Amino acid sequence: MGILGILTCEILELEFADLLGRDREVGRITILEDQRSEHLIVALEALKADRLERINNLNQFRPAGKNELEVLVGVLELALHNRKNTLQQGLIEAARAFGPHVDALMLGYGLCGNALEKPAELLSDAGVPVFIPMDEDHPVDDCIGLLIGGRERYYGEQCELAGTFFMIPGWTYHWKRMFEREFGNLSPEMAKRLFKHYERSLLISTPIMSLEEMQQNSKDFNELFGLRTEVCKGTLSILQETWDTAKEHLNSIND
Repeated sequence: MGILGILTCEILELEFADLLGRDREVGRITILEDQRSEHLIVALEALKADRLERINNLNQFRPAGKNELEVLVGVLELALHNRKNTLQQGLIEAARAFGPHVDALMLGYGLCGNALEKPAELLSDAGVPVFIPMDEDHPVDDCIGLLIGGRERYYGEQCELAGTFFMIPGWTYHWKRMFEREFGNLSPEMAKRLFKHYERSLLISTPIMSLEEMQQNSKDFNELFGLRTEVCKGTLSILQETWDTAKEHLNSIND
């Protein structure tokens, strides 16, 4: 079938673990092992331990050589989201490195502050087709837009209450990272000033994490900033559609 490369940040690690774990056509999954991919590896070991392979660098990658779907995964650091140019450069370098080893690339990103407005052009050095989650005729705005179901619903919730902090499963797990030097380097006092006008934490619930776990993970966050918790139903459909489109492409080039 071919080799599909996946480049994503840590925020969507559970969604990709679920995606790969559920698809019976997926053969070997090779992950570039580092600190950023630890949580994804743990999640995948619970689902497809027998198909999982770890490598320390891309020079160690060797195609399985079987007529099946093979996946090569790289997890980029969360801090890349801080600056548009930093995210672009990080993805360019990763795509350039992955390109010679794969037949196509799938991104676990959206526009992310317009950093990926033209993903195919930005990542052209990869030399392979690039698939990004789409919201009708444009990439999803970001990971929130991806899991809430697109821009219309995202904007609707913002209009309902401007002081809304959106929480997808990955954010409930990683929110404390905003206080780390390489990510946000925020002091609790500075963070409280930034969140002064926020009123609610909106949990976007999907099947990859129970609502109870999301609530427990975000409890300290809500107490720290004095936010009430509300819940809305999310979706994995946009990510699934992107995955299916990438697989269709691999099938077409091997017919």
